[in-house]
Amino acid sequence: MKNLFKVLLSAMITAFCLMPANAFQFPDVASDHWAAKQIEILTDKGVIVGYPDGTFKPDDNVTRAEFASMAIKALGQEHTKVAQPVTFTDITPEYWAYDSIQKALYFDLISSEKDGSLFRPDDSVSRAEATTVAVNALTTEQISEAKAREVLSKKYADADSLPADFIIPAGKSEILNMIVVMPGSDKPKLEPTRPATRAEVAAILYNMMEEAKLNPNAKLAEAMRKKTGEGYVIPEATVQGSVGTIPAGVVIPVKITKYVSTQSSKPGDMYIASVPQNYITRDKFILVYENSNLKGQLLDVRSGKWFVRNGVLVLENALIETSNDQVTEFSATGELHKDRNWFMKIVRATLKGEKLDATPEDVIYMRLLKPLRVDLTNGWIYE
Repeated sequence: MKNLFKVLLSAMITAFCLMPANAFQFPDVASDHWAAKQIEILTDKGVIVGYPDGTFKPDDNVTRAEFASMAIKALGQEHTKVAQPVTFTDITPEYWAYDSIQKALYFDLISSEKDGSLFRPDDSVSRAEATTVAVNALTTEQISEAKAREVLSKKYADADSLPADFIIPAGKSEILNMIVVMPGSDKPKLEPTRPATRAEVAAILYNMMEEAKLNPNAKLAEAMRKKTGEGYVIPEATVQGSVGTIPAGVVIPVKITKYVSTQSSKPGDMYIASVPQNYITRDKFILVYENSNLKGQLLDVRSGKWFVRNGVLVLENALIETSNDQVTEFSATGELHKDRNWFMKIVRATLKGEKLDATPEDVIYMRLLKPLRVDLTNGWIYE
């Protein structure tokens, strides 16, 4: 079992190191395609993905379930936890997009009249539905139906025939310059009931994502707030927007949860540790949450022998498991030392033979080998 754990850990570390960056290379999306910019940006962010054959299929439709998943990713809320889910008769907790749909409900992007209603996950999302979700993600100025009709009728040929529940969302979207229509018509149409294409969805989500950075709705604003708390201050940490960075070389405390010793442990033995308290910035923004799990191996173990040498115990950390259930690279190393009074220092200097061990709950200090970038709103570590 111990050897199997070592193999799995090694494989995970290799996978993280070899993971390629996203590349924008869809052969069916020309560089001058009207939505090329939005498709590229959302692809790089992992909001939308291509097909196994490498294409994007910009004119294909998007299901309601797919759109809910994309919207939540675009808003950066895929790691939010929903305490009280809504029950639908046509999806179960095992459905692939169940969590995303529940998050879309929680953040008021979509609505449900009551438990037990239909969600219709496999229906194509309409242009009206996609636009309404984008507007619902925002804090907007209230407008009347008359005002909405006024701003829409100046530009869109079908403004007078819109469904009643779409008039105000469409008006708000137009005021915010978020309406998406394919170019090429002097008097474009909103076409609210037509299924939205993948290219249109990319453009709608991009507009929503950018506007939500400035004016998110109340629930999103709270979720997007950088979290603060008490803990171990890392003075070298920097903050840019909602991203905090712990630079390489910073020394951090970790708490050992398994006994290790120069006298009984061996190089290559696995160890488990934890974050003893929140790692925070000078302004108390939480970088890494308390009790996040750390995993690594003993890099160098040499037993202490009288009149020969002091013991050596070097730990090499590889992975971290966060409170978001994220497992990612956390590269750090530390050497165990023990503080001694002046008398014992003399004894150790003359007789040698220091024996080192760390018992559960002992705190040791490790040096971070690679920078760590963290989303300060939810604790997600950028890989």
